[in-house]
Amino acid sequence: MLNRVHLNGLRAVETVARLGSLAAAAAELNVSVSAVSQQVKRTEKQLGQALFERTPGGLAPTEFGTAFTARLSAGFRELAQAVALADETSQCTLVVSVAPAFASKWLLPRLSRHFARHPNVLLRIDASGKLSDLDHSDIDVAIRMGDGAWPGVHSELLLAQEVFPVCAPSIAARLHSIEDLAQTCAITDERAMFNWDGWFKAAGVEPVTFQKGARFTDPMLCVESAIAGHGVMLAWQLLTADALADGRLVAPFGVRAESGLGYWMATSATKSESRKVRDFKAWVREEIEATMAQFQALDSAA
Repeated sequence: MLNRVHLNGLRAVETVARLGSLAAAAAELNVSVSAVSQQVKRTEKQLGQALFERTPGGLAPTEFGTAFTARLSAGFRELAQAVALADETSQCTLVVSVAPAFASKWLLPRLSRHFARHPNVLLRIDASGKLSDLDHSDIDVAIRMGDGAWPGVHSELLLAQEVFPVCAPSIAARLHSIEDLAQTCAITDERAMFNWDGWFKAAGVEPVTFQKGARFTDPMLCVESAIAGHGVMLAWQLLTADALADGRLVAPFGVRAESGLGYWMATSATKSESRKVRDFKAWVREEIEATMAQFQALDSAA
């Protein structure tokens, strides 16, 4: 029988009974008085029962109407609580958009510390290389590599990106000078926004010609290829931080070149930042400071 009764009509009946008049119900539901009256009449017809008596003073619930609307009110309270629960879950969910390489190689290994610090915040990672529309999506914050000049967003620099060669220890053992790179294979990221020329310039040497090596369209695959000993790749700090720290990769020459790019945190330029976003941004900055401290330690050891 429930399928024969329209929900809008039940809502109108409950509101009239609770507020005591058609006018008050119309104001709460943001519709006209006549619309509420029609919904009530339609519902009575669908039920085959009179819910209200029409009196000179207005509508008065019938005996059946009193019992019926009491249960309606309880039902709508349950519905309201269900919707509030969904809203509460949304409020406690932080949606972070990051490039897959950044997510896999740097962010994910550190997320347990965010979970421990903010146990009530649910993280949803949107792994995408595209900067989403932060004004018209559920994304709270994006972390992107670039120059930070994206229209319509508020960008904060996390880390200026430096590039440098990395390779497996077995390869590094054969590299006594930069010129020895000519005897190795270059692992190439075909979508990289930088090339070797800037690094050779920073090192103060003429570019060398590498042996032909593997080419990939994903920096994560370049890292794995370098770890496997296939050659040398031009990497950057956060992409290879953990592999350098645990010795799977080596930066053989200790020279890093500025790329003109950086990692940025981007948020909507029009929305105010929530507490969960501010907390996440602060946590990311702390983790990057710790990562860079590892780099300094590696430089000192070298």
